[in-house]
Amino acid sequence: MASVMEDPTLERHFKGHKDAVTCADFNPNRKQLASGSLDKNLMIWNLAPKARAFQFVGHQDVITGVQFSPSSNLVASSSKDRTVRLWTPSMKGESTVFKAHTAAVRSVAFSHDGQRLVTASDDKSVKVWSVHRQCFIYSLNQHTNWVRCARFSPDGRIIASCGDDRTVRLWDTSTKHCINCLTDCGGSATFVDFNSSGTCIASSGADSTLKIWDLRTNKLIQHYRVHSAGINSFSFHPSNNYVISGSNDGTIKILDLLEGRLIYTLHGHKGAVITVAFSRAGDVFASGGADSQVLLWKTNFDSRSYQDVLLQHSRRSTPDPPPHLSDIHPRGPHLHHPQPTAIQVSPAVKDTRSTEPHVIQLGQSVHGNMLLNSWPRLTPMQSAANSHHYNGLPECHVANSRLDGWIEGGSASRAESTAENETRANRKEGKGRREEEVEMSQTHPLEVLSGHPSSVSSTLRHIVQQLDILTQTVSVLEERLTLTEDKLKECLSHQSQILKDLRASRTRRRTESEGTDESSVHST
Repeated sequence: MASVMEDPTLERHFKGHKDAVTCADFNPNRKQLASGSLDKNLMIWNLAPKARAFQFVGHQDVITGVQFSPSSNLVASSSKDRTVRLWTPSMKGESTVFKAHTAAVRSVAFSHDGQRLVTASDDKSVKVWSVHRQCFIYSLNQHTNWVRCARFSPDGRIIASCGDDRTVRLWDTSTKHCINCLTDCGGSATFVDFNSSGTCIASSGADSTLKIWDLRTNKLIQHYRVHSAGINSFSFHPSNNYVISGSNDGTIKILDLLEGRLIYTLHGHKGAVITVAFSRAGDVFASGGADSQVLLWKTNFDSRSYQDVLLQHSRRSTPDPPPHLSDIHPRGPHLHHPQPTAIQVSPAVKDTRSTEPHVIQLGQSVHGNMLLNSWPRLTPMQSAANSHHYNGLPECHVANSRLDGWIEGGSASRAESTAENETRANRKEGKGRREEEVEMSQTHPLEVLSGHPSSVSSTLRHIVQQLDILTQTVSVLEERLTLTEDKLKECLSHQSQILKDLRASRTRRRTESEGTDESSVHST
């Protein structure tokens, strides 16, 4: 079908990751896009034409989540290496490391004021951190399986989390209590987020569904099953009128929430689509997948009035059934099945593959501050020339078998993996091996030094951080001890009351028996 003005279009592609892209987020300043990958590297792509991309090296395992701070001066990344890093997106490449959880960290997100971070982990907990003080604040612990995602509401008063226990939980950030538990998930809940007004939340699942709840009524108001495989990620348009979703079926779906129907299906990735994200303005969106690519799309369909878009759709395709009134004015849940008339957008462009990017390690390496049980760690940053932002889509690799490592535990919500393409291996064997040898020779000596503080100030800072953690641990133990003491007092009180009742009963019986004896004597 010929493209018209309101159709989304593929603007650019970014090639630099060596494995599946797992997460992506736009800088609020609209100039950069960050992405994380199974290759353990964080990439920050400059959206200006012919600008360099920066590669940040530091995580020791798969990067699972990434997000820019609202002020644009920090980038947070989470990883299966159990840490969260706060990066300064500059040439210095500085980062602070949080030893965040006792298992893989699945997601990280800033509060909308940029003061706090929330993390979700396979240790079944959700944790909140202070960005300014760089310390742990509190933990939320009612999930019974891996927690896949956690997000703050726009006003910061609620945290939503979801996980493999098939629940979506809502937490009050002031009382630290779970105020609602949504259990309508048919499988593992893979992603959760609020719309921009904070009135609704949506969750996606391994059962290929996307559900939207109204928080004012605590009711499920929309239910979509438009993908043929598990949904990995979704993103609300800033207008709250649209949602994009990425799935293991290799497609990106665009849903019209006002009409309650699927309006576009985008084909661009070879293999699973693992992450999707709208920009803060909604004019563009990004997708990342098992083919190691990041695609940048121009939205277009939000640039015209809604009535104009509906009119154009009615002219170019068979109309869908009338919209469900229960969705336009929410009254109750309604399941939406995919419509065969949804518009298919398949960018067909020539192969623009180029050689692997040339990686340049910058001269200065800096120390990141590891919280909890770790010393400061060197985090060198590398920059790569971004020569792969043509208006086209390169030939894609088959997903590396290491994708299995990202979905360990058997969750059906992640991409299936296949064998490595021999052509790719042969091409990388020459130049790629030389580059890896140079990178290893430069990085490994730094890692040897990473166990020693570079100055007394860093050591003192580390000690202060440890004392903060110990203080928090002691306060938790004191609370538990107080609860135990209260329980013991309550038990002792009950026991004393029982003893009093027994004594009173015995006295009563004794009095009654004595009265009986006296009456018998008088009668004789």
